[in-house]
Amino acid sequence: MTMTEAAFETTRTGPSLFEMIKALKPKKKARFIAWINEKMARNAWESWWLWARQEQIAPAWHWRVWLLMAGRGFGKTRAGAEWVHFVAQQPGARIALVGATEEEVRRVMIEGSSGILSCAPIGGKPVWEPSRGVLTFPSGAQAFVYSAANPDGLRGPEHDFAWCDELAKWAKDEATWDNLRMGMRRGKRPQIVVTTTPRPRRLIKMILAAKTTAVTQGKTTANVHVPQTYIAALIEDYGGTALGRQEIDGEMIEDMEGALWTRGLIEGCRVRDVPGLRRVVVGVDPPASTRGDACGIVAVGLDENQNGYVIADASVSGRSPEGWAAAVAGLAARVGADRVVAEANNGGDMVASVLRAADSGLPVRLVHASRGKVARAEPVSFLYERGRMHHAGAFPDLEDELCGMMTGGGYEGPGRSPDRADALVWAVTELMLGVRRGEPRCRVM
Repeated sequence: MTMTEAAFETTRTGPSLFEMIKALKPKKKARFIAWINEKMARNAWESWWLWARQEQIAPAWHWRVWLLMAGRGFGKTRAGAEWVHFVAQQPGARIALVGATEEEVRRVMIEGSSGILSCAPIGGKPVWEPSRGVLTFPSGAQAFVYSAANPDGLRGPEHDFAWCDELAKWAKDEATWDNLRMGMRRGKRPQIVVTTTPRPRRLIKMILAAKTTAVTQGKTTANVHVPQTYIAALIEDYGGTALGRQEIDGEMIEDMEGALWTRGLIEGCRVRDVPGLRRVVVGVDPPASTRGDACGIVAVGLDENQNGYVIADASVSGRSPEGWAAAVAGLAARVGADRVVAEANNGGDMVASVLRAADSGLPVRLVHASRGKVARAEPVSFLYERGRMHHAGAFPDLEDELCGMMTGGGYEGPGRSPDRADALVWAVTELMLGVRRGEPRCRVM
């Protein structure tokens, strides 16, 4: 049996030892700690298979590429380094270590705090020859350093295994990957582990789409060993933003060609502080039926300089008419809205009646759509491009819908319809594109 075949038998399922000890009640935990002796503790600590989180262990099937794509601090590097130690038990194995540069391979993958040298088991530490860029393991297996800045360095060498780190930042990613794959011809089942934060690169999409790729995704918050103060600070600064969703949540965030909004456009209009607002409007895109479909509910404010600010998204799904109407009334009260603008194309009388029932004093104006959602959104997207619209915080679901609205009338975002985006459009149109500039009268039409 080869080491690769053995990997499938030793792959652990279920929680780690750390997670099981943590879950014990205080008395049982104390008894366990008192029972375990020093040798047992040392042996357990040396066993990565006991301590690793399930998502840090290679999947139990015959994959060719394992793509571990997750947020920063998830534990990707440690997982890659431990996997290298495991496959290096195979005598004579040749392993490729590929990073953005040779310096990054040395500094992160080999000498880093979670690198190959740091997590080497007792008696299993490899000999590191920096001048040659070679690690030699006790079994005789060797690992070689390669740089994605020099794809031709992988033209010719053959390998059994490879660990590729931060593929999303490789300068010459496709040429490097092609040369590496063509050299993966030693052993019965050559395998590649890729550890990276996600970016919408064509190569990553190709790897994701391959049937022989095993994919593991995860968030920074999954690593219980990362200081909670660090995580809290990251979430406070970047939570919900495109950068945060990519680097913390491990999501693949990308722009679509022909979209009315781009991620960069929205990030450029994001602000922390909101000036005094002279008007606040809640836009509502009611469900198309009474069966509990999504209802878009978005609040937008206007300052003295005629700039708009998205200040809240209270959209709801699966609510009865009374339920979403209560959400509208609640948001209007919280933000001090002077008007609610609701589309009346789908059951105008019903919309007016449920809003009236939710709050008899709610100032509502019903509007009728003569154009499609995307066509109505185009003038609003121009306001963003001119720097007149701002997002006071992060609104991930709303922003995903905005970035899915395409020129020409199509929609390629999440869900069947851009309900949140349409609610925003109604509010902005009322505040900044409508003919009415005076203070509205509070009445239901």
